[in-house]
Amino acid sequence: MVTMMDVSREAGVSSATVSRVLTGSAGVEPATKKLVLAAVAKLGYRPNLVARGLRRQVSQVIALIITDIENPFYTAVCRGVEDSARLAGYSVILCNADRDIEKEREYLRVVEDQNASGVIISPASARKTDISNLIDRGLPVIAVDMALAAATGSVLVDNRDAGALATEYLVGKRCKRIACITGPAENSTAQDRLDGYSRAIAAAGLPVDPDLIIYANYLEDGGYHAAKDLLDLPYRPDGLFVTNNRMTVGVLRALQERGVIIPDEINVIGFDELPWALQLHPHLSLVRQPAYRIGQEAARLLIDCLAGREPSPHMVLEAELVARDGI
Repeated sequence: MVTMMDVSREAGVSSATVSRVLTGSAGVEPATKKLVLAAVAKLGYRPNLVARGLRRQVSQVIALIITDIENPFYTAVCRGVEDSARLAGYSVILCNADRDIEKEREYLRVVEDQNASGVIISPASARKTDISNLIDRGLPVIAVDMALAAATGSVLVDNRDAGALATEYLVGKRCKRIACITGPAENSTAQDRLDGYSRAIAAAGLPVDPDLIIYANYLEDGGYHAAKDLLDLPYRPDGLFVTNNRMTVGVLRALQERGVIIPDEINVIGFDELPWALQLHPHLSLVRQPAYRIGQEAARLLIDCLAGREPSPHMVLEAELVARDGI
């Protein structure tokens, strides 16, 4: 392993000078800085971020805890966080909690023990996720996808407006029996999307039918079983809003098994991207969150906090309708 001493010998300067160059300290001549960086590149030196953090009582590492690594939405969020963090000189460690509150707690303890600079988290639960130890230690915590009351800041999408936007699209397609498959009842994001649906149903003067609202688990099997239940109703829905992309996969499988054609027999609108599904189902419309930007902005807020700047602590972004009417 190449050490800082190796770099100092190659550049012909002291190890203290190498350290000042790598940490961006002032007082290093441009010519000397050029020599050091050339030596770093030639030798392939990589600084020990953990050791550096121990010396400074802070690391150059951000922890990112997400709820579902298999969901393309979170993949894009991760990319946004990583790209922004690297530009600012931070590394990112990724933890996947699988919507499991106990697993999330374990990762929060690991983050606390590993001396991370700060945390970006998509909470497993607005009520049960506990970041109090991190906040008590002075670590900034930025929440994404779901608000946390104790968080330092947040980057969210207006989920009520997004739910209304999706439902209004189905109203515009002259659907009269519009169903909604939403996430777990205790999930505040799922509840907000359902609230938006309910608001749009009321505004359109359509009757409220409890049989058309199903809570599921945000996974493929949840969407599959919910769609089958809706198709088994005496009066099937002619419009369907699915509030999560993985559940949409299950819905499409159920519709295919029953031979139900989109949009001839039912109009479907999903939530977030499903690139492969759009090739197979060109009429599948969706509401899209700016996932990559959510990650970017979350990293920016966190890094601003770490630098002592005072960013806007809470940011709400807009989702967009992607209508694929096949017309």
